Amino acid sequence: MLNQINIMGRLTRDPEQRYTQTNTPVTRFTLAVDRDFTDKTTGQRETDFINCIAWRHTAEFVSKYFTKGSIAAVSGRLQIRDWTDREGNKRQATEVVAGSVYFGENRKKETTTATENPDRFEDDDYGPLPWE
Repeated sequence: MLNQINIMGRLTRDPEQRYTQTNTPVTRFTLAVDRDFTDKTTGQRETDFINCIAWRHTAEFVSKYFTKGSIAAVSGRLQIRDWTDREGNKRQATEVVAGSVYFGENRKKETTTATENPDRFEDDDYGPLPWE
């Protein structure tokens, strides 16, 4: 089975970073992603607002380098969570669990350096890939 998603869009607000009880960083953010087609009646492009969540090093990377309006490319998996809220209602959330996050636009070279602001960050336990 395959569960892989790749999206690119603008952050709708600044990322929100928190920590779990075990001090693991987790960052939530939402991407506004335009659809490839326009509505026939209005001629307007529709936009989807996709919730994303990043863990550990990827969470820290997103929180540090992305702000509202930044373009981000996210590669990850789709996750659907069920829970019961405080009033006893069953709820469901659909979100992308980000495995890799890339910059979707050029950065100003005079304000950052390559070591301060890498092009992407992949959260894995395997280390750098041999061809990188």
